[in-house]
Amino acid sequence: MDLIEQTPYRFLIPQQGAMRVPGIVYASRALLPALSGDRSLEQVVNVATLPGIVEASYAMPDMHWGYGFPIGGVAATDPAIGGVVSPGGVGFDISCGVRLLAAEVDADELKPVLGQVTDRLAAATPRGAGRGGIWRLTGAGQMRRVLTGGARYAVEQGHGVERDLLRCEDEGAVADADPSQVSTRAIDRGLHQVGSLGSGNHFLEVQAVEEIYDDVAAQRFGLRPRQVCVMIHCGSRGLGHQICGDHVRAMEKAMRRYGISVPDRQLACAPVRSPEGQGYLGAMAAAANYGRANRQVLASTVRHIFSQTPGGSLDLVYDISHNLAKIETHLVEGKTVSLCVHRKGATRALPPGHPDLPADLREVGQPVLIPGSMGTCSYVLVGIPGGGAFASTCHGAGRVMSRHQALREVSGPELQRRLQARGIEVRGASSRGLAEETPEAYKDVTEVVAAAEGAGLCRKVARLVPLGVVKG
Repeated sequence: MDLIEQTPYRFLIPQQGAMRVPGIVYASRALLPALSGDRSLEQVVNVATLPGIVEASYAMPDMHWGYGFPIGGVAATDPAIGGVVSPGGVGFDISCGVRLLAAEVDADELKPVLGQVTDRLAAATPRGAGRGGIWRLTGAGQMRRVLTGGARYAVEQGHGVERDLLRCEDEGAVADADPSQVSTRAIDRGLHQVGSLGSGNHFLEVQAVEEIYDDVAAQRFGLRPRQVCVMIHCGSRGLGHQICGDHVRAMEKAMRRYGISVPDRQLACAPVRSPEGQGYLGAMAAAANYGRANRQVLASTVRHIFSQTPGGSLDLVYDISHNLAKIETHLVEGKTVSLCVHRKGATRALPPGHPDLPADLREVGQPVLIPGSMGTCSYVLVGIPGGGAFASTCHGAGRVMSRHQALREVSGPELQRRLQARGIEVRGASSRGLAEETPEAYKDVTEVVAAAEGAGLCRKVARLVPLGVVKG
């Protein structure tokens, strides 16, 4: 595969064969995936063959192999020229995202009770693959209200405050949700999981603001040095997973009817304007709303625990998803075009002045929340003017080691002792789950952020370090 270094943080895969556009990889040389063990560059090429794709098939610095699309992949298609939507461009954990809350209390003030607070957070947060959630819905009727109302409905039911919605992407709910496109099986899987972390790389983490890089943006976001924050990373649980699987199967059957062939069956797709495309987008939006409600309920529980700690009130900094496809307006070859933008393991990073930003953030740009691996730092970034890849950037550290490899490297108790020795309180749902998420299994998030910033996709605002970790 030809890979041409255009700048220290931008590599070109020239258009060739069935590719309709080139591939663009934002990364440093050190962050490029190993060709022998990671097929994500091949996936960048495969995505470039999708009908209606425009500009380029993009990959972020945290890219790694995923289902159909690479994780860290961004692609936009034009519905006016037969552009498609692909569930593989969103993934199985629809609307997986990050929520950051900022406390009044400083790290030094929290330290004497940190262990107790972490214990209480762990006890109050349902974790694990099959676990139910805090908010047990009463039936399909209430589920429909979650699927259409998202975080807004959760707030109406007492799980949060109105200001939360102003600091949440889409003000807490995607408008085009269509619960009729969600299967009974997906509904059943989601009924009792609202307000739960799940497993894998999902977490709830107590953090401290260690460094500020942009005083103006940090002040507008509500961040200051040594301040305690809480970061929540989770998605749409079994409901989102079921929706993805259901619609992949429907599109596999429909592709022949539309004359579409793809190099990888995991790229199953349908035209955006087709019944199958509209059905998936409606179901995906419903799952996105479920994900927002999920994080809203978890945040409400965290608030309750912190309210019993002096100075422990929490304000929402922002809530953003990194697994979505959205209909957005962008400039392509000098023309304003409506596009279906897939971001899988990539975060929207709107620039200052964008009309979709809340009024109090419009001057500085959109907060971008980048969690690191367990025991390492996380970052708050901000969108900038002229950011590339349809105003997108990275979403985290990016995995480099399989879970089986991680288990061979370290045991859960050993990792917990190592982190506790650094003053980090750790509460895992299982010893195996902890070991699978060892920091060595991930890229260096600081290098990832440096590459994203160096590529002109975003700008650093703050660095946060972990104090207490509750793992799914």
